[in-house]
Amino acid sequence: MKKIFAIAWKDAVIRFASSSELVFFIILPIVFTFLLAGGSPSGNPTNNRVRLVVVDQANTAVSQEIIAELDKSTAAYPEVMTLEDAEEEFNARRVSTVLIIPAGLDLSAIQNGTAELDFRQQPNDMDASIAQRAIQTAIRRVSSTVNAANLAVEEAKSRGTFESSMDEQAYFEDALQLAKDLQADAPERITVIEGTTPDSVDYDPRANSSAGQLVTWVFIPLFGISALFAYERQQGTLRRVLTTPTSKATFLLGTISGQVVMALIQMSLLILFGMFALQLKWGQEPFALFILLTCTALAAGAIGTTMGTFIKTEGQASGLSIMMGMVMALLGGCWYPLELFPAAVQNIVKILPTTLAMQGLLDLVLRGGGLTDILLESGVLLGFAAVFFTVGVMRFRYE
Repeated sequence: MKKIFAIAWKDAVIRFASSSELVFFIILPIVFTFLLAGGSPSGNPTNNRVRLVVVDQANTAVSQEIIAELDKSTAAYPEVMTLEDAEEEFNARRVSTVLIIPAGLDLSAIQNGTAELDFRQQPNDMDASIAQRAIQTAIRRVSSTVNAANLAVEEAKSRGTFESSMDEQAYFEDALQLAKDLQADAPERITVIEGTTPDSVDYDPRANSSAGQLVTWVFIPLFGISALFAYERQQGTLRRVLTTPTSKATFLLGTISGQVVMALIQMSLLILFGMFALQLKWGQEPFALFILLTCTALAAGAIGTTMGTFIKTEGQASGLSIMMGMVMALLGGCWYPLELFPAAVQNIVKILPTTLAMQGLLDLVLRGGGLTDILLESGVLLGFAAVFFTVGVMRFRYE
């Protein structure tokens, strides 16, 4: 056991001799997972509206009515702040838009056409464009009632209805209230019907990204066991190790088990990142997850062992490991949903270990599966490990 641990520790020291290895071990996998997942989930996933900061300096019935209309919007939601706080948020680019309702905006300003609003938006910002349309809709609804009341007053004035300005103002207020009542009671002219047909494709960008990048970035280093063997042969250390009282089985077990343990540590870190940063439910079935990850690491390590018996140089091994890892990850659905591929390709790639690992992981994190749901994938991955380990051990040579 001491020899196995010593061999595993030696390989870990060689692998992490350069601090740049940490980039490939954890930093790049996390970056790719985060980017492909679309960033971190929103604190309020049920609110898909754009945040719109509103500064109400008028504090009149009209300004309150504008804010109320914005609150009804399905595109943006208002957040009332002071001018100082709003400018601080806007200058720090924490908000896309700011709407300032200046003092003096009241009913008479709208009546005589002098009403103005101060709208500020970040350049080239899609959320700002959405908020602008929401503001225009709210203003149109508020001003339409005033316009309707003005038209009623003009019509009544042409008939000589009013004896004084007080009568005209009273008529305007009654007409305005009537217009508001009619607008509130207006029926919806668009009926939205949401289809209830279930989607045959289970897809969540966060879950697919987390599972896919986990498989991708773990398979490539485990395929890299071939480069480790090639390096040992080139340096002559493999021959010297095997001249000591160390059997071939001990050397292989130490090398492979060390790489598998490092892969499990890497996968655990990526799982934790998915749980806490992306709010994924990786922890629902920890035992089933451990079984699947272990079988996945063993299958990838076994393939890397077999590759190491065919490849002569470290450069060849490194290039082939990266190429095979990327191609198998792509075809296995780690970068794009497998359902996007033609039906013939979907059937062919079912034999790939990356496909099996990906399907098992998605069964756990996306479909709420348990141990029984991943037994088939785990069993086939163990079969891969047994076959390739057997071939690798039988073909293993120290020179």
